[in-house]
Amino acid sequence: MEPLAAGDPAAIGGFRLNARLGFGGMGRVYLGFSPAGRAVAVKVVRPELAMDAGFRHRFHTEVEAARRVSGAYTAPVIAAGPDDDPPWLATVFVPGPSLDDVVSAHGGLPAVAAWKLAAGLVEAVQAVHSCGVVHRDLKPGNVLLAEDGPRVIDFGIARALDGTSVTATRTVFGTVPFMSPEQAEGLDIGPASDVFALGSVIVYAATGSPPFGDGNPASVLYRIVHGRPSLAGVPSGLLEIVSACLVKEPAARPSLPALTEMIRSGSPGADLSATSFWPEPLLARIQTHKLALTTAPQPVIAATPASEQVPASQAYSHPATEISSSQTMTSTPAPVDPAAVARGRPGVWPAQAPARRAMGRRRGRGHRRGDRGHAGGDFRRRQSPEGRPGP
Repeated sequence: MEPLAAGDPAAIGGFRLNARLGFGGMGRVYLGFSPAGRAVAVKVVRPELAMDAGFRHRFHTEVEAARRVSGAYTAPVIAAGPDDDPPWLATVFVPGPSLDDVVSAHGGLPAVAAWKLAAGLVEAVQAVHSCGVVHRDLKPGNVLLAEDGPRVIDFGIARALDGTSVTATRTVFGTVPFMSPEQAEGLDIGPASDVFALGSVIVYAATGSPPFGDGNPASVLYRIVHGRPSLAGVPSGLLEIVSACLVKEPAARPSLPALTEMIRSGSPGADLSATSFWPEPLLARIQTHKLALTTAPQPVIAATPASEQVPASQAYSHPATEISSSQTMTSTPAPVDPAAVARGRPGVWPAQAPARRAMGRRRGRGHRRGDRGHAGGDFRRRQSPEGRPGP
């Protein structure tokens, strides 16, 4: 979280903006407050995206679909201005760390927590799918850990970025270690793609590593399409569930209701509490994160006359990096040609070849040290080929 800068808008869509939460390919993300004082994460679309007619159409459609999503384990869209200039949307602000941040800092979750996370994620994805929405970018940075359970964020808007003039020449949309094979190959994707990603997220949560590794994006995509997952360290019982999710053929993966039953029958059980979802010490880490937010010094925002306010369209000073839709942002992964991956010859998009040659053999350290954003946007502290987010 950073104070507002001189070029930032003071308000968007009736929400008073109080701090920056992050930035990325879709736009800048702010901590905002409603007139009643409700905290929200406000995303303001980048001007160049706002000028893309295809993006505007998809953004409008996906925002309307996302606003229908509700559930105990989602962070829903509560307001949006898809026809404003620039477009924007606001989601519930979740004062919890991302799964990415927790695992990066402390390693894989205890078995009990991994089981509870799996059950919560299945319920969240069911809520998303029930409204006809496919997430398309389910990953640890898009899972926030609130005191009363996980929250899946950035659903519904991912499709709006896919295929724009901005993203189409840069990258396959998504986060490489958590893509499905069909997504990696550039094929049409549906609900089964989210099931594959869900399995990958559970493996990461339980072991601290994605099932197909990380590092060079082209190599990871090749393993996703052609290789076997590494599942060492996945707790007994969960192993059967993630193995079913990670089947290459979409039609062979289990449905979400089937996954619910597998989790219900296979879970070792845990002490139930009306006040605590997570076991210790995970709960303590979540509470520490929340305390840090409440005790952080808040920027003092002076009232700015309307005549002197800077338009939101001028509030960007950073080059584009990829952003998911709701509360998390990611660094732009190295562009990969899906067709080349399908042929077993991963490669970068031709337009990117000169830049890659200039970079030489340098590459990121992988996705494991996530962004430091929050439920409003990822904030990358280190470059990563596929990108990640977190509070």
